[in-house]
Order: sequence, then structure tokens, then C-alpha cells
Amino acid sequence: MPAAEVEPRHRAGARAEHDPAPNGRRPAAWAALERPPSSERPSRADRQPRTPRELRRFVIKLVLWSLLGVLAAPVLAFGAGYLFFPVPNPDDAVNNQVALVSFADGTQLTRLVPEAGNRTKVGIDAVPVHVREAVLAAEDRTFYSNPGFDLAGIVRAAWNQLRGGVGGGSTITQQFVKNALVGDEQTLWRKYKELVLSVKISQERTKDEILGDYLNAIYFGRGAYGIQSASQAYFGKDVGQVSSEEGALLAGLIQSPSRWDPAINPDRAVQRWNFVLDGMVAQGWLDPAKRAAAQFPATIPRSTATGGGVPSDSSGHIITAVTRELADLGITDQDLAQGGLRITTTIDPVRQQQAVDAAHSALRGQPDDLRSAVVAIDPNTGAILAYYGGDNGHGLDYARTQRLAGSTFKPFVVLAGLLRDPPVGLGETFDGAPRRGLRNAAGADCARCDLKEAMTVSNNVVFASLARKVGPAAVADAARAAGVTAPLTDPDGGIALGNKEVSTIDLASAYATIAAGGVWHPPHLVARVTRADDTVLYQASPQGEQRFPERVARNVTEAMLDVASADGLALPDGRPVAAKTGTVESRVEGQNNDAWMAGFTPTVSTSVWMGTDMNSPIRTSAGTPVEGKSLPGEVWQEFMADAHDDAPVAQFTPFRPIGEPPRSRATAPPTAPPTAAPATPTGTAQATPSGAPAGAPPTGAEATSAPAEPSADAARPSPTASSEPSRTARPTPPPQHDPDEDGAEPVG
Repeated sequence: MPAAEVEPRHRAGARAEHDPAPNGRRPAAWAALERPPSSERPSRADRQPRTPRELRRFVIKLVLWSLLGVLAAPVLAFGAGYLFFPVPNPDDAVNNQVALVSFADGTQLTRLVPEAGNRTKVGIDAVPVHVREAVLAAEDRTFYSNPGFDLAGIVRAAWNQLRGGVGGGSTITQQFVKNALVGDEQTLWRKYKELVLSVKISQERTKDEILGDYLNAIYFGRGAYGIQSASQAYFGKDVGQVSSEEGALLAGLIQSPSRWDPAINPDRAVQRWNFVLDGMVAQGWLDPAKRAAAQFPATIPRSTATGGGVPSDSSGHIITAVTRELADLGITDQDLAQGGLRITTTIDPVRQQQAVDAAHSALRGQPDDLRSAVVAIDPNTGAILAYYGGDNGHGLDYARTQRLAGSTFKPFVVLAGLLRDPPVGLGETFDGAPRRGLRNAAGADCARCDLKEAMTVSNNVVFASLARKVGPAAVADAARAAGVTAPLTDPDGGIALGNKEVSTIDLASAYATIAAGGVWHPPHLVARVTRADDTVLYQASPQGEQRFPERVARNVTEAMLDVASADGLALPDGRPVAAKTGTVESRVEGQNNDAWMAGFTPTVSTSVWMGTDMNSPIRTSAGTPVEGKSLPGEVWQEFMADAHDDAPVAQFTPFRPIGEPPRSRATAPPTAPPTAAPATPTGTAQATPSGAPAGAPPTGAEATSAPAEPSADAARPSPTASSEPSRTARPTPPPQHDPDEDGAEPVG
């Protein structure tokens, strides 16, 4: 046989690179290169279906990769959180619990933080063991053995939240983390951060360090953050002197200080105290014999001192009023102390400063005993735009102090007449001449004058006659319908001249209802409340309540339109404004105790009061009596001019007279009275009573109690010279003329 030819090595190598593999299978790279273009490939419908074996392999791979993703995602998320979330400290815990209060534009007004004396940090060694054990019995009995988190509790809480419920059940470590960084919102994100930080802090700190931080940061009520401050707030002693019984009381407060403070709810406090002591016995931390002999400890009275971030200047009254309003909304002191709330007020920072500046300007150089209050309200929403209750933010709030209204009550007499069936229109005339026991200011007499003329000159006789015609109770009802929340009990004929007390905020609100066409909006300072995560807890509603028909309100406005200009208090640019002044006469002859100026445009209703703490005579630096059109009028005019600066001149709605129009509008055709009945306000709330001595009503009747009593109007050069209202007169025998400021300063 011929010998086999031997192929050269270089050719064999070259062929091996191009020939198929010895087993007949071609390399994968060749298959890819020889794959036909996509346009030539068979469609999905033409392809051969996968064999059962191939399908099974595909499903197994898909399940394995999915399981790997499910397992890896939490691990990766946990690792990322562990790397990037910082470990909190007690200062973070306290600072993130405080509430932030802002102006309407979002700029900060104040932070409601604890006073320095209400948080004193102490080391864990300063806290007696039995106090620590009481806290553990109340909050986390496995603290020293658990890993810092309760996984079962977290899963249970997450499941509850997925079903629309709320979470619950946290270890002490989780509580500390929650207060420090996370807040109290019920979300899965919160639980995730809580878990990560709880693990991280447990790895980086000892159990005693964690417990010490917790005890220095937790809120115990009464403005006290931390166990040391709580010991002082409840027992007036350092924590090192606290007994087992006292420690159990403090521990029981942690979950809900507002519910379990013995000064607020002694029964619940005792129940919680028993729970803690029984838990200490169950854990072997308290001898059963000592438990049986334990007596509920006495606590010191709750402090009424103001602080916790309430400013000491005039804005302090805003914060106090805001917290009062929040309480009415169901937001407690505990929520404010622990919730990290963000509270947006209705206060316009520019108008607020304008109100303060106007009051300061008028009072500068005047006697030190003069006090003032200014409240401005948006008639269309009830939002309080400016609130000045005095310069001492921790003292008496004069914006809520009730004082006799004087002639500022006369618009409510007109309102009652218009609501009467048949109504008393502005064109109806009355005998305005003085009669026995009831006089007018000099020059304010009129043989026959209509209601608009009587309002402009503040004729006492006309309004006393109108009140007698409609009935004093109807006048009180009209004032309540407008928004006066003072009780106005047992009204008599003197109500026409303002012998009932109102507050500055009451009067601004009631006039705002007239400005809004009879629609009452609750006066409010709180516009919005959210948590730190922007969860909305409260949003003020712009909805109002139609208390009386718009046409009725417009007729009351018409009666008041000439008052400001007649008293020299008109606004720039001929801006229409409805107003009324008022002065309350003192027992001291020729002197006054209170002076008012209130009025509104379609967009702002403002009330100004001046008086003293002791209801004593009010005088200027020159020794002249303060009148409604003098210092209060100056404050009102300056504020209203500034508040409307650069704003377009807004007009009131067209006047449609009810019945006979006033003589000044005689060309307007009379119309039939409105058929809608006024809404009767329900649940009239009492305004904050006057404080003592400032708020104490003066001895004796300061206002005319019946038409038969002496006149309250002051002398006036002519019926059209001034619209300053009457000073509300005290009955003093024998009847004498009580000069009102209406004519005390003749308008030249």
C-alpha cells in the first residue's frame, strides 16, 4: 500500500480553523455569522414551539432569578440604608419633635421648643435602677435581650398598613429612632428607616447608652423632655431622689402624657401606674410585698408659666391663640411637643408689621397705662390677617379682652331693623330730638332724620327708638348672627348704645360678615397643619354660612359709608369704606374708659380698641380724653391705608335699598324686602372673658341700660360735621349731658 501522505502542519492548522469540529458540530461563532438577516428569518408564528423540556428549563430559570431578586433587593436596600442613614442623638430627637409655626407666606414665625429649664440631660448612672426598670416595664421588657427591633411587630404593622390600618408595637430603640429622625407618620418608609437605624444604633452603642439617650429625649408632658426635667415637673425633685412609686408614674406617662397626667385624668393615671408596677413584679424587678404596700404618689400642680417657644413680644399672643385654636381642632399639647408638626397661620407678615407699627405710632409719647388691640380679618375667608393684642406676649391678650362696645353696636340695631317683618329701611325717619333722660351730642339733634343720617351723626335717640321698635332681643340676635360670640344675655334698651361687652376680634369678625354680604366665616389663625412628611392633618375650609341675605348686608353697609369721611378718617384714593366709632364714658365726669374704631372695605375688616388695664379714664399726653376718632381712629386709618397700599380700589356691590332709600340716595328706587330668612347661629360660643383686673367689668352700668337713661352722645357742631359715635353713658343721678367725642373736636 502506498504510504499515507502526511499533510503539512501549517495546512492542518489552517483547515482546523475553518472546518467543522470533528464531532460534526460547528462552532457557535459560525452559526451567528451564518444566521440569515432578520427579514429572512421565520416569523414567531412559523417557529417551532418549545419542547416541554425547554419550557420547563425556562420556567425554572425565571423562578430562580425572581427569587434571587426578591432576596437581594431587601439586602441591598438594608445595606444602602445602613451606609447612608446617620445614627441619631438625643438633640436630634428633641429638635425633630418640635413644631414649626410659620406666617401665611411660609416664613418662620417661631419654633415651639422646650425651655432650657425643661430639658436637662443626665447620665444613665444618675437614673436609679428602679426608675430604669419602671420604664422598661412600661415600654420594652425585653430591651436588654432584643436586637433593637421587634421584627414580628414590624411585619404586623406593615401588614396592618397595607390593609389600611395603623402600625404599632416598637422597642425602646425604635421609639428613640422614630422621635429622632423619622417622625410619627404611619408609612412603610418609616418602618424601613426604623429597622435600619435600630440595627445600626444597636451595633454602634451599648444598651445602657441607648437607654440613656432615650431617657434624655422622650417627652413626659408638662413641657418636660427627658427624665430629669420630668422629675422636676411632676415631683419638684431630681431624678436621683425619685422612688419606685414615682418612677412608675413617670414611666406610665410616656405613651400618652396628655391622657395619663394625674392632674388631667387621675383615674387613668392610676390604671397606668398599676400596669407598670405589675409589670415590674412580673419581671422580678419589684418585690410583691413592696408592690402591695405601694401608694399612688402625689404630684405638684401643673405649671401655668408661658414658654416653650412662645415669644415675649406681641407675636406671643398669636402663638397662644394658635395653640388654643389647635386644641379646638383636636390637636393636643402632646401632638405639638412630639409630632414635629408644621403649622401655617393666616397671618400676613407685612400686614402684621403694619398693625404693630400703627399701634406703636399712635401710643408713642402717650401715657404708659394706655393699651391697644388691632385685629384685621379677610371677610371672604375669615382668615385673620393681622393680630395685635399688646406688646407683652406672655401677658393679657387685649384682642380677646371683652369691653363695652359703645356706638360700634349701632350697625347691629340697623341690621335687626332690616331683618324685621316688615323691615325698617334706611329711609325711614325718626324723631331725633332729645327727650327726658336721653340726649344727643350738641349738634346731633334732628327733628326728623333717616337711619343713614342718624348713623353718620351718631344720634342716640334714633337708635334707642329703633331698638325699642324691633326689641332688644332682636338686636342681640342680629349681633350673634353677624358673629359676635359674647353672651349678650338679658339685653335691654341700652344695647342700642353698646352696653354689652365684645372683644376686638369679635367686632372685626362681625363687621367682616357684613362686608361679605351676610356670609359668616369663622375667624381663624390656623390655615394648615401638616406632619414633617407633609401629611395634611388639617386644612382650613373657605366655606362660609349665609347668616342673613346679601341685600340686607349691603343696606347695613350703606348706612355706615359716610362715617369715616365725616370723622376725618377717610382712606386714600376715595376708597369706599364702611365704619363706626365708639366711646364708653367713664364714671369720672367728662372722661372715657374705652374707645373703638372699626370698619371694612370689601377685602379687609379691622377693629381697633384702646383702654387701660384697670378700666380707668383714658387720656392723651395733653390730658384730653381719648375718643374713638382720635387715637383708635389714627391706628385704624394708618393700618387700613397701608394694608390697601397699591391694591386696586374695590367697590361694594350695587346698592338695592330695602323699603324707602335714605335721603342721600333718594334717586335709588325702593325695592321689596328680601324673602330669605336670616340663619340663626347655633351654639354661640362665649368669647374669652376679661382678665382681672384688666378684663373685670367696671362697677355699675357703664352703658345706657334703657332709652330712659342719660344720653351718651357727645357734642357735635352740626349733624354732618362728624360721625363719631356716642360714648356709652353710665347712669348718674341727676341725669346730665354726657359729651361724646363726636363733637369734642369740631371738624373744620
